[in-house]
Amino acid sequence: MHPGAWWIWAIALGTAATRTTNPLLLALLIAASAYVVATHRSSAPWARSYSAFAKLAFAVLLIRLVFAVALGSPIPGTHVLLTLPEIPLPHWAQGIRLGGEVTAEALVFAAYDGLKLATLLICVGAANALASPSRLLKSLPGALYETGVAVVVALTFAPHLIADVQRLRAARRLRGRPDRGIRGLLQVGLPVLEGALERSVALAAAMEARGYGRTADVPARIRRTTAALTLGGLLGVCAGTYGLLTAEGGSYGAPLLLAGIVAALAGLRLGGRRSPRTRYRPDPWGRRAWLVTGSGVAVAALLTLASSRAPEALHPGVVPLTAPTLPLWPAASILLALLPAFVVPREHS
Repeated sequence: MHPGAWWIWAIALGTAATRTTNPLLLALLIAASAYVVATHRSSAPWARSYSAFAKLAFAVLLIRLVFAVALGSPIPGTHVLLTLPEIPLPHWAQGIRLGGEVTAEALVFAAYDGLKLATLLICVGAANALASPSRLLKSLPGALYETGVAVVVALTFAPHLIADVQRLRAARRLRGRPDRGIRGLLQVGLPVLEGALERSVALAAAMEARGYGRTADVPARIRRTTAALTLGGLLGVCAGTYGLLTAEGGSYGAPLLLAGIVAALAGLRLGGRRSPRTRYRPDPWGRRAWLVTGSGVAVAALLTLASSRAPEALHPGVVPLTAPTLPLWPAASILLALLPAFVVPREHS
């Protein structure tokens, strides 16, 4: 299974989450990604990061609710739940308030908004738990190899940190020592920090010994062509995306976007000459990878279509306060995200 397919699947689910604020549809997206992770993640350290992302998503949701209570909300409401003491602010802080009335409409709107961001974080956590970072690095084009190394090192830092914390807490419990509270946090945190520093120094030495970061000499003409294609491609992608998002740019948005993507890919292709390297047993992009990618892209496309066809179902109103309903065909389209659970063989550890 190609690791890039897992990332595209997860990013597509995150894109689908940005198209709706319906808590029932967002809960379906979370449940689908969680089921696939539960059935297909391995026992490697990087695969344990899903629970950390889930806790981070829950913390983001709570913080969004706290901000709605403390700083108020622009959403008007009539169902007042409680009234906090309001702190007067200077005239230059108009539009911001501390305290005051807390309405049910404001809390529900904040919960919808926070749940959307939490779902996006959980989808990213699913990609981290399913795709091997080292295999993903091996699949990157040569022009992105140095950037990919930095990203992979950053992505693997958190899973290794979590594994170290779990190992040290288990060791302290076996010795009858406390592993909770301020004292336990300090006595666990210092060894974890020391191990992270030692691991980073060892990783830097190993990368230096293996020649990471060394580039080949290429003619100046190819370097200038690569820079022009990459910069022009990115500008074309930005201009094309802007054109597609505006009503006036519908005629030129798609051609500019397509031309920008082609130019950027050509620039990456030429830029790969600066990083001469070989791939040992590259991961093939097979039929299962296409099915996994297609299932995620289909969910994103169908929810994008539903957001334009039935916006009231995907964005339930809060003024007046009404209970969200479950639209049938958008909910059925989310079930396509479960396809990887049945077409990808499970890894046995």
